[in-house]
Amino acid sequence: MIAAALTVWTTILMSSPSALLGFDDEGFVPLFNGKDLEGWITPNLPGLFTVEDGVIVGRTDGTLKKNEFLVTRKRYGDFILKADVKLVAGNSGIQFRSERADDGAVTGPQADVAEGYWGLLYEERRRGILDRSAVERAKTLVKPDDYNQYVITAKGNHVVITLNGETVIDRRDPEFQADGVIALQVHVGPPMEVRFKNLLIKELP
Repeated sequence: MIAAALTVWTTILMSSPSALLGFDDEGFVPLFNGKDLEGWITPNLPGLFTVEDGVIVGRTDGTLKKNEFLVTRKRYGDFILKADVKLVAGNSGIQFRSERADDGAVTGPQADVAEGYWGLLYEERRRGILDRSAVERAKTLVKPDDYNQYVITAKGNHVVITLNGETVIDRRDPEFQADGVIALQVHVGPPMEVRFKNLLIKELP
């Protein structure tokens, strides 16, 4: 009887996409539907972001004139954001509590994604590098040629960022704005490619 009940319960759980993703019970919801870029504002230049095999891919050919971004239509204040990121080549980042201009430029804090810059907190188009204290340690945490998980927690003016489960940023900053968009970056410069999956967010009270 117990074995049969467990079998039924397991079948129910495995048939639920939210159970498979693991965000339902924790209060997390997906930022990305795994199929297309619904819910996001794409750059003015077409083709920089695509969906391939359930993954958001940002890719450039080296001719960009400025950084470009894939931006959430929704704004977020206090939250926990999870993202698995694979840097194939070049430079990228995850913006949060940021602002998008009409030309697609984004201003605000960023969890950096680049060789030698993982674990760095940067502020795009404003103050520049805010905290690089964990950059050397981050080199030992990053898995080259694989996905690495950033978890960004923003509560009031306090931001904590973990990389593969280890805290790399813990900063209180009165200049952080109260809310803003989340954005994924493709960087000006040489050809680059970055991949994002398992983008989950939980808004905090």
